[in-house]
Amino acid sequence: MALLEVEDVDAFYGDFQALSGVSLEVAEGETVAIIGANGAGKSTLLRTVCGLLARTSGAVTFDRRPLAGVPTHRRVGLGIVLVPEGRRIFPSLTVEENLLVGAYRRRPGPWGVARVLDLFPSLADKRGRGGTMLSGGEQQMLAIGRALMANPRLLLLDEVSLGLAPIVVERVYQALPAVVGEGTTVVLVEQDIGQALAAAARVWCLLEGRVALHGRSQDLTRQQITDAYFGVRTS
Repeated sequence: MALLEVEDVDAFYGDFQALSGVSLEVAEGETVAIIGANGAGKSTLLRTVCGLLARTSGAVTFDRRPLAGVPTHRRVGLGIVLVPEGRRIFPSLTVEENLLVGAYRRRPGPWGVARVLDLFPSLADKRGRGGTMLSGGEQQMLAIGRALMANPRLLLLDEVSLGLAPIVVERVYQALPAVVGEGTTVVLVEQDIGQALAAAARVWCLLEGRVALHGRSQDLTRQQITDAYFGVRTS
């Protein structure tokens, strides 16, 4: 049964249509990747799911509950949490304080400060340090940890690997199985096709705000994904 259903959704920024008839479904406990080039609509899709951007048509359903009219903070309470592109660490707060902010509307569950620091041990000896004094990779870990503090059912990860060294990206992705193992469903936005295929059971590729390709990772060839990513038409 699908935990998240997006059905024929359109979304706009002013007069610009960013999503056109996008549909997808995500099963509970699944990891799904949304891939595509810059401007494809990936981040817009996540913002629509978590309520930061209003859809103009179509429907978003979470655990069979329509989300029309449900504000973002109430969606957090239902279990939908976004890790935004750019991390958005609170600069005036320490690592531990940033984590505690994420627990403001927490649900019952396994994630607390100690559990997050176990997941990301490089943060443990820096819990009293200002968030902006961390490396880019550590800030990404902190942003994910802050989201986990809410004990989400659905974790939306926007551009996890953006601007990070490959070895740091690998460490971040190595933490995902532990997150999924606690019962969290993950939707990740990723430009790196290799990372997406390795991490996700299914992949949706967006092109100019539309679904260009979707399927199980194991069934899609690299050529099919590349063609959809760049809008190459094949006979």
